[in-house]
Amino acid sequence: MAEFIDLSGDGGVQKKILQEGTGTESPSKGCSVSLHYTGTLDADGKKFDSSRDRNEPFQFTLGTGSVIKAFDMGVASMKQGEKCILKCAPDYAYGSSGSPPNIPPNATLNFELEVLGWRGEDLSPKSDGGIQRFIIKTGSCKKRPTVGGLVKVHLVGRHEGRVFEERDVEFCLDEGKEVGVVTGVELALVKFHKEETSRLLLKPQYAFGAQGNSELGVPPNAMVEYTVTLTDFEALVERWMMSQDETLAQAKLLREKGTKYLKEEKHELALKLYERALTYLFHESKVNEGEAVKLAIYLNQILCLQKMNNHDEAKLACMEALKIDSKNVKALYRRGMSHLALGDLERALQDFSAVLDVEPENKAALNQVTICKHKIKAYNDHQKKVFANMFTKFAQSDSKKAQEEQSRQPDVMKQKFGEWGDDEREHEPTRFEQENPDVIMLNDLHKQFRNM
Repeated sequence: MAEFIDLSGDGGVQKKILQEGTGTESPSKGCSVSLHYTGTLDADGKKFDSSRDRNEPFQFTLGTGSVIKAFDMGVASMKQGEKCILKCAPDYAYGSSGSPPNIPPNATLNFELEVLGWRGEDLSPKSDGGIQRFIIKTGSCKKRPTVGGLVKVHLVGRHEGRVFEERDVEFCLDEGKEVGVVTGVELALVKFHKEETSRLLLKPQYAFGAQGNSELGVPPNAMVEYTVTLTDFEALVERWMMSQDETLAQAKLLREKGTKYLKEEKHELALKLYERALTYLFHESKVNEGEAVKLAIYLNQILCLQKMNNHDEAKLACMEALKIDSKNVKALYRRGMSHLALGDLERALQDFSAVLDVEPENKAALNQVTICKHKIKAYNDHQKKVFANMFTKFAQSDSKKAQEEQSRQPDVMKQKFGEWGDDEREHEPTRFEQENPDVIMLNDLHKQFRNM
């Protein structure tokens, strides 16, 4: 018969296994655990609560303080499907206060637990379950890597149990794509501690997406698993601890790295670095130099966004550049190109004309003004033709209806008035007369003429 095992080291939390679980893993901090429990008082065996009586499993997030200490400690030691008795001293349960009216002060409690399953800690930005972490080995320090810092990691990638890559890699966080590190691993690493090893389950959008990776043998839309060890990382100086000269220097460095990626047509990486560079310039007191660097970053951002056909975002970046320099020729011209790409011809023409106000001989702007005017004329001509055809069709339709109504009118008159004389008739207007009030007037004139 199984004996109680001391989980706390002081006898405060003891566990006796009733049924062994399966597998080798236990839920880790941050996992969402589902289980059944029945709680009784150790003193007299009286039941005070049970999820089984409600026929509803209890769910909670492990290691966040949402349950009593004994629960967190005991469940973290259990396997899938395991059943156990958990004996909890007051200090690990409800203490000297108890939980009235069912649990008295200083009560020792017994819980019968059965772990039904668990999901990993959700690290995805949108909390969509796309990045789940299961901690295998906890880290050795409290600090974590930050975006832009250098990290050294060991990766083991698996798809349906098959290892498709295993390697040591070193890169700056946010630039992992440059060395083939998938987005999900990068996003998760900012939550790692040094020497931590965790298993990550990644949905396709955080791994290889709809394309898959034929070189690694990963099919399209595949969920993959990575075992990741953060072996070391470089701790960056916090921005608030930097001097003004240091923040400006960091912004310039990131801009240069971004421009390198822009020239290599790695637009997503370039955008990430430009965005980070801007964070170092929000409180820059060296106005002239800082604003000049910021303007250069916005202009390069616009290029990236336009290369990616993201013209709505490009227009916003143009607006930011023009806040710094309202007559900046590049910003005006590039905003005009985005308006043109989005089919907003009038605004495009305004932007290109504004360029000519600053540089009357700007050949590129002159050319775009000609193109805009030609497109606007062609559009207006097309609209005139469309409306002309529409009116012709309406006129033909009205004429046809009038002819049809007139051809039926004598029969209608004969049928409606029969033996009555024209001067004695009173009738409701026909549909044709309702649609053509002039006919009623003509009929009235005709009646007056006959009575003269």
